[in-house]
Amino acid sequence: MNKDLSRALVILGVLLALGMSAAAFIFGMQARHIGAGKQSISVKGLAEKPVQADYAEWRIGVTVVAPSFAEALAKLRKSRPVLDEFLGKQGFEKTALKESEEAVEPNMVIEDLPDGRNRQVQRGYKATQSILVTSKDLTKVTNVSRAALQLEADGQPVFHSAPQYLVSKLEDIKMSLIGAATENANKRASEFAKYGSVKVGSMRSASQGAFYILPVGTETSSDEYGGTYDKTTIDKVARVVVTIEYSIER
Repeated sequence: MNKDLSRALVILGVLLALGMSAAAFIFGMQARHIGAGKQSISVKGLAEKPVQADYAEWRIGVTVVAPSFAEALAKLRKSRPVLDEFLGKQGFEKTALKESEEAVEPNMVIEDLPDGRNRQVQRGYKATQSILVTSKDLTKVTNVSRAALQLEADGQPVFHSAPQYLVSKLEDIKMSLIGAATENANKRASEFAKYGSVKVGSMRSASQGAFYILPVGTETSSDEYGGTYDKTTIDKVARVVVTIEYSIER
C-alpha cells in the first residue's frame, strides 16, 4: 500500500468518526438520556386552537387643570355630565359602567432652563375621573371607542384607551390544551425512540411551559416561557407548551 493511499484511508476514517459523533450529538439534543444511565427521554408538546373574545373592557374619563385644588375639582364636576350624556346615548346599562373615585393631584410639567437643562415644576392642579365600560357587545364597544374621538374634536376634556377584547374561562381553555399537548409530546417521544431502538414507557415528570393567547397568524417558538395575552384583537389563537420526561424501555 503506497503512502498516498494510506494517508487517504486515515483521513476517510477520521471524517467518518466525526460524522458519527455529530449525528449522535444532534440526536442527543432532541432525545436526551437514550442509552444513558437515566434511561429517559424529554420532549416538548404543543397544542393550539382558535378562540374568540367574548367580552370587552374600555376606559373613558375626564381630566381638567385649574390653578387651585378647589377650582380643579369644581371644573371636573362641571365637565362630568358631558361624559354621562355621551355614554347614555350609547345605550349601556348602568351595571356595565364602573366609575373611579375623583382624584386631584399637583399638575407637574417639564420646564426648559436657559442652560439647556430642564426641571419639573407644578402648574396648578389636575383633576381626573374615569369610567370603565364592560360589555359582551363587542361591536358596541368598538363603535363607542371610535365615537369618543368626536368628543375630543369638539374640545371636551376627555381621554380614553383602546378597547381590550378578553376571553373568559381561560382556565378551561388551558386545561383542554394541556391534554392535547401531552398527547403531542407522547407522539414526538415515540418518533425519537424509534431511531434509538427503544420504546416509550411511563411518564416521569411533566411541566407546563408557556400559555399564549395570540392574534391569528402570529408565530411563536414552542420553547419560549412566560406566555402572552393579546387583548387587541377579537379573533385569537390559544396555544400551550408542555415539557414531559418519559422512561424508555429496550
